[in-house]
Amino acid sequence: MGKAGLRGVDMLNVTLMAMVFGAKTSTGIVLPLLCIADIAAVSYYHRHAQWKHFWKVTPWMALGVLLGVYLGKDMNEMLFRKLMAIIILVSIVIVLIMEYKKSATVPDHPLFAASTGISAGFTTMIGNLAGTFSNLYFLAMRLTKNDFIGTGAWIFLIMNLFKLPFQIFYWKNITLESVKVDALLVPALAAGFFVGIKVVGRIKDEQFRKLVIVLTIAGAFLMLLRR
Repeated sequence: MGKAGLRGVDMLNVTLMAMVFGAKTSTGIVLPLLCIADIAAVSYYHRHAQWKHFWKVTPWMALGVLLGVYLGKDMNEMLFRKLMAIIILVSIVIVLIMEYKKSATVPDHPLFAASTGISAGFTTMIGNLAGTFSNLYFLAMRLTKNDFIGTGAWIFLIMNLFKLPFQIFYWKNITLESVKVDALLVPALAAGFFVGIKVVGRIKDEQFRKLVIVLTIAGAFLMLLRR
């Protein structure tokens, strides 16, 4: 459902999978599923991609992924997740202030795209949590619902495919056993994508912005409360 456009709900998936399989193991199980869902999302929303935003963010995300590959093995995961949740909540407060003021201006400083891109890349490598930072970027850019989803679909397809070799050959947490688990989950993945498409189709642009903010805040609190 998250890949179909219900942005923010992805953190619930990541957290539940980590609770069941463990943090590092779960990233190896989740990533192939994300790649399959990304292909479906690109197939459905490809016409709505805003390529100027794609090229602003994607190179910085790639750098963040490489940083995550290098630093991720020895990082205290619980401290990392709580720190990220706090950063996310602070960022959400900024977005809420922007919503309250109804500002029509968007951040155009290169550092904004660079910081959100690196943060998204780093967090996606560590725990498949890039959606939060990408949500903040797209909300700040005030993209329409379909542009928001379509641009994100292309970005995450490229980034998740980029991550695959590191997960397979360096972290070695994508294995035959994890692929067997993925095979069992694919039917549910397909059902969730179909339901998500139907739900998103009924949501108007302004309601979509509010839903993304609410789901992102809920996901951040879930990260903070997770043991």
